[in-house]
Amino acid sequence: MAGKLVILDRDGVINHDSAQYIKSPEEWKAIPGSLEAIVRLKQNGYRVVVATNQSGISRGLFDMDTLNRMHVKMQRALGELGGRLDAIFYCPHTADSKCDCRKPKPGMLHRIASTFNVDLTGIPVIGDSLRDLQAGAAVGGQPILVLTGKGETTRDEPDLPAGTLVFADLAAAVDHLLQAPASKGKK
Repeated sequence: MAGKLVILDRDGVINHDSAQYIKSPEEWKAIPGSLEAIVRLKQNGYRVVVATNQSGISRGLFDMDTLNRMHVKMQRALGELGGRLDAIFYCPHTADSKCDCRKPKPGMLHRIASTFNVDLTGIPVIGDSLRDLQAGAAVGGQPILVLTGKGETTRDEPDLPAGTLVFADLAAAVDHLLQAPASKGKK
């Protein structure tokens, strides 16, 4: 195996989300237990990658420098706990753009597969919204819904991808992944 990989959404999974968008480092606040969960993944040999839609850039709510400062804050907070993210991929486009990178389209996940030279079949894709799960399913990943962020509402969606696993939060999802047998969680 070329190494274990987990793909995480950001807002609503790692940090608290807002209907008004997370627009500054000051508004970026980790969900309790999420950073520690990422540290545990790293300690167990996982590569941890974030795939996040950030349409606030195209909407003019914040600029690239501000997005970078939010990500520096996230990486710094992880570093203080002995962890880190292996990469952060983002889509800056709005929902009405014709890009292929905005989830639920799988373009961003295809870029991750190419960058890390991995097959995403069975790879955990953890998110709080239907589009996160749909993007994960589109590349053959294992969709995992967390009930933080928009997760409670998402759980009631009629078209959740088949085989979606549901956990209270990122820490509980990581508990499951770390207990799963080495057969990479076959259904």
